[in-house]
Amino acid sequence: MCILFFIANANPVPDGYKLILASNRDEFYGRPASQASAWNDSYPHVFGGRDMEPGREGGTWLALGSKNGVTKIGALLNITGEKRNPNALGRGPIVTNYVSGDLTNRQYAEELLENHLTYNSFNMVSIELENSRASILHTSNAPPGTMEFPEKEVHGFGNSPYTIPLQKVVKGKEKFRNIVKMSGSGNLVHDLMEFLKDDEKHWPDDELSRRAPKWAEKLSSVYVKMPIEGYGSRTRTVILIDSNDRMDFFEETMAGTDPDGEWKKAHIHKQL
Repeated sequence: MCILFFIANANPVPDGYKLILASNRDEFYGRPASQASAWNDSYPHVFGGRDMEPGREGGTWLALGSKNGVTKIGALLNITGEKRNPNALGRGPIVTNYVSGDLTNRQYAEELLENHLTYNSFNMVSIELENSRASILHTSNAPPGTMEFPEKEVHGFGNSPYTIPLQKVVKGKEKFRNIVKMSGSGNLVHDLMEFLKDDEKHWPDDELSRRAPKWAEKLSSVYVKMPIEGYGSRTRTVILIDSNDRMDFFEETMAGTDPDGEWKKAHIHKQL
């Protein structure tokens, strides 16, 4: 399970933001991943964390790439409860290939859908900022298709088809919208990180119950914490891009396998 909220605006007011994004990555606590950083070894224009599980190295759930005046943000969310193909390829390269490559998000979505049976079910959200243009696309293989979303509006995605959002996505959008609205009167990064720690259960949820009947109630909050099962929100991320194309990428991620233990913090500041 993962969750994503953002608003993109290619033409913000002075000192405003082109992008405000908050996301939790839910995963098994023991799955190894690298802390967010520049991918200097292969793609120095890309920033984010990377999967380190043997056989899945190099994939990512959320990353940003900026090159030749174009900034791309890619996020991957699995769709829970769909039939799985044990021979499917890992989904991590879906975002990696997008943010590191030269295709537009529209071109990449078309190519991805041509091979949609290669992967188990996914939601991919791609945001592209170029000059005075913001392009927001949602691409999925369950069912296969692409949907364009407008800028200047708050959007939220979780682990169900976007047409049937989970209740924590619906309620989370409201909270995220209020934080963004009040951003001038407080510490935006702090408020968004606290929002990503929100363990209020949005329950009952018929769609979540149908998709994950065993763990549904435990998965019904923005911040998931399941220490007995060894699963939960192990990485939280806030990305800001201001009106002058200055990026601040903040990440807090578990240092070990105890959600009550140490969390490592990273902050990447970059002029895009």
